[in-house]
Amino acid sequence: MGFFISQRFLPLFITQYFGAFNDNTLKGAIIILITYKIANLSGESTHALVTLAAAVFILPFFIFSSLAGQFADKFDRAVIARLVKIFEILIMVLASIGFVMEDPWFLITVLFASGVHSAFFGPIKYALLPQHLHPNELLQGNGYIEAGTFLAILLGTITGSVLIQDTLGVYIVSITLIACALCGYLASRYIPVSPGPAPLLSINYNILQETMRIIRYSRVNTDVFMSIMFISWFWFIAVTYVTQIPIYTKDYLHAEASIVTLFLTVFSIGIAIGALLCGKLLRRAIKSVYVPAAAFGMSLFMIDLYFCSLSPIYFNLPALLSSQQFLNMQTSWRIIIDLLLMAVCAGIYIVPLYTMMQHSSDKNYLARIIAANNVFNALFMVLSSAFVMGMLALHRSLPEVFLIIAAVNIILALFIRRTLNHA
Repeated sequence: MGFFISQRFLPLFITQYFGAFNDNTLKGAIIILITYKIANLSGESTHALVTLAAAVFILPFFIFSSLAGQFADKFDRAVIARLVKIFEILIMVLASIGFVMEDPWFLITVLFASGVHSAFFGPIKYALLPQHLHPNELLQGNGYIEAGTFLAILLGTITGSVLIQDTLGVYIVSITLIACALCGYLASRYIPVSPGPAPLLSINYNILQETMRIIRYSRVNTDVFMSIMFISWFWFIAVTYVTQIPIYTKDYLHAEASIVTLFLTVFSIGIAIGALLCGKLLRRAIKSVYVPAAAFGMSLFMIDLYFCSLSPIYFNLPALLSSQQFLNMQTSWRIIIDLLLMAVCAGIYIVPLYTMMQHSSDKNYLARIIAANNVFNALFMVLSSAFVMGMLALHRSLPEVFLIIAAVNIILALFIRRTLNHA
């Protein structure tokens, strides 16, 4: 397993895995609880509460990323990681109280706090990798981190959504959240000493001013800034698909909810496969030679997904297709393969970009560069939702939305070939 099982990497991997798992278990449980129980009891709008829940988790990345980047460049990153994990334990204790109370506003506030936890941990996670890994290990290390993150997102979402529906769901989910937070904290204690590269840095608590400053600095190095933009575009696509797959499955494929879980599983596993393949394809070299091809591949399978969606076998059905009925259709397997291969290409696309951003950045400013990346990622996620809402308001179908994104992605792939240093 090489460096994977070393103290330089494994504690960080376990820490970030449990953090991502907990965030998505919490979010999944809250959304299901609001959708099926709390909103009806409280008289609140289900759609409004669910939309608000999604928004408040992203909001902390806009507010706190600049502070998080400064702290991670000034102070020992291992110490900050442990403090952040202690904060996570407190958050999950509060979440448990919220689940028992079944108070939507309390739970949404807790979800905001969970977003704060993620906003502070993000710069630490990506800044620690180049600090502890050798250059020839960095690409593979990012591959492991991305694969673990997407599997944690998948498993956490499923865990929260399923467990909360049990008769004792609020208690089972609460115990799971607190236990995982404790595991993350214990793992963080084994992260090696990681002194910040800029101990004399004076912290600027003017959030807006510092956010604009780190964004300006991220533009100094063209390769770094372009990597940030292309990473953010990946999140635009990923959020579009992950959030719209349930509606796409029900309204366009007329399939039951189990197929949504299947699609999300295939998508997450595909990204994990692509992320892990990067080290093999590039032989651990830090370069973006396969990024344009991976972008083209994503568009190819998105376009085929569009044509599959037009198949008349999914129209005018008397009832939603069961899992068995759906999987008995040849076109359905084509859709599954399209999603899988699109996600594999996405994994191959994203890992070299993260690696280039880390490797090409000024090491004294790395955490703040990553913080700038997080701000842009959050912005593109919001733009993704706005784009889909705008297209639907113009009476475009979801398959057409996927096709438009595929076309834009082809243009982007051509731009990547001309922009990044692929050596």
